Amino acid sequence: MLVMEDDGMVKVSVILPFYNAETTLARALQSVVAQTMDDFECLLVDNNSTDNSHHIAREFTQRDSRFILLAESRQGVAYASNCASEHAKGEYITRMDADDWMPPDRLMSQADFLDDHPDYQVISGRVKYMAHHEQTEGFERYVNWVNSLMTHQQIYLNQFIESPIVNPTAMWRRTTAEKLGMYRHGDFPEDYELWLRWLNQGVNCHKLDDIVLHWYDSDHRLTRIHPNYSEEAFYRIKTRYLAEWLKKNNPHHPKVAIWGASRLSRKRADLLRVHGIVVDYYIDIHDRRKLDEEIVHYSMLPNPEEAFILVYLGNEKARQETSDYLTKCGFSEGIQFLNV
Repeated sequence: MLVMEDDGMVKVSVILPFYNAETTLARALQSVVAQTMDDFECLLVDNNSTDNSHHIAREFTQRDSRFILLAESRQGVAYASNCASEHAKGEYITRMDADDWMPPDRLMSQADFLDDHPDYQVISGRVKYMAHHEQTEGFERYVNWVNSLMTHQQIYLNQFIESPIVNPTAMWRRTTAEKLGMYRHGDFPEDYELWLRWLNQGVNCHKLDDIVLHWYDSDHRLTRIHPNYSEEAFYRIKTRYLAEWLKKNNPHHPKVAIWGASRLSRKRADLLRVHGIVVDYYIDIHDRRKLDEEIVHYSMLPNPEEAFILVYLGNEKARQETSDYLTKCGFSEGIQFLNV
């Protein structure tokens, strides 16, 4: 729970946890210094660094009183970020990683949006992906996809494919964090869990059309090396919240139909059974696939009012073609089918 203080309030609190980031931290902090908005604080959280990161952070706090150095002994970005949240005084809160860079107008443009749009609780924006070597096709595909989700409706309908918001691009209202809680610690990606939980609670999100972050990749990013960010961890947490979503929105609950009968699609869909979801049958483009479960050829779809279809296709092109086909057949996304 965040603690609201009456005095010393600022417009924006920037939360920046770091661990052994001596090669990139100064660049990140300098981009905060260069912001066109003056009314901010930057909460730096040393998460047990053993390199020169602490001294770099200390130098910035000595030169600029808006920079505040904290320490968190419990290892993990969720603990470090929540430590800063507990000290934050801003009306709005935003995240940044120690290896990234923000354009000078980022804080101002996002704060202005929240000022002008009281019905929105979160404002994000596009990212510019900064690759570290040539073998980054997967991250580039993700960036192109996440940059295509701009409106709340797009973010909402695509939340179970991958994380629809790049965490260090987001700014949110302090009151939202007070009401719904910040990051949770567990065997899952803490940022994705937060977006799923907040969207589940009705939070309205939007993205600016502008680049709000240069997102630097490296072989040492947590998203590449930590088990909390593995594909299995993503599927476990998204399936948990998908099951909750289905209870609220599937008129045929607990039954669903699964579009995609490959071994991988069935493996992912099987995770739903733990949460009480019943896979009624599979839909497939092949009419000769043999399974123990019932398979319906895609040309023999039921009427839109007779089933709720989850599209379990990893290939983006195939997923879009399937969505277009279902729409042509009278199915409405988010009402009679959903891409996961």
